[in-house]
Amino acid sequence: MPDIKKVTPLTENPHVNLYHLDVESKTGRKGHYYVASRAKTENELKIKTRKNTPDGVIIYSLYGEKKDRVVLVRQYRYAIDSYIYEFPAGLVEPGEDYREAAIREMKEETGLTLTPLDVDPAYEKPYFTTIGMTDESCASVYGYASGQVSGDGLEDSEELEIVLADREEVRRILREEKAAIMTAYMLMHFLHDDEPFAFLKEI
Repeated sequence: MPDIKKVTPLTENPHVNLYHLDVESKTGRKGHYYVASRAKTENELKIKTRKNTPDGVIIYSLYGEKKDRVVLVRQYRYAIDSYIYEFPAGLVEPGEDYREAAIREMKEETGLTLTPLDVDPAYEKPYFTTIGMTDESCASVYGYASGQVSGDGLEDSEELEIVLADREEVRRILREEKAAIMTAYMLMHFLHDDEPFAFLKEI
């Protein structure tokens, strides 16, 4: 099994940091690896805690009387210098339940009120986002959104448009637009399943 010999923090930022790892392969070859993390200190890294606590939460919600629209955000991201379609999402505060974080983030980002569904924990628990470069993991919350769209709760650094997409618009997004991979997978369910949340009942 490969071995991590030393961890060195390279940055001190509030929301994401870079760590350098001195590593050794299973054959004894020494090397270097870099990990981006939400951890503020070395001891908070998942390679230290061995706990998969969610850094963030992703919200898949349906909107409208017929529940025939999905709540998306079209958000500018510096990493690609472009806009990309995503689900509403955000960071989980220390000590905060990720379901409560989902309700808070939905209100802040969209102005909508989220009513979460009670689903099997296998669908909600945190999964890793891009494991080749980060230890970030996100929980998923599913539910129904209601109320009026508003961007009044957005931070100055957030550049996004709230989109209530029907199936026709979802089809166009998948064909023509950039989308986060988790969002794209769920939009495929939304597009093809008569009941978009039916898969939540399968476990």
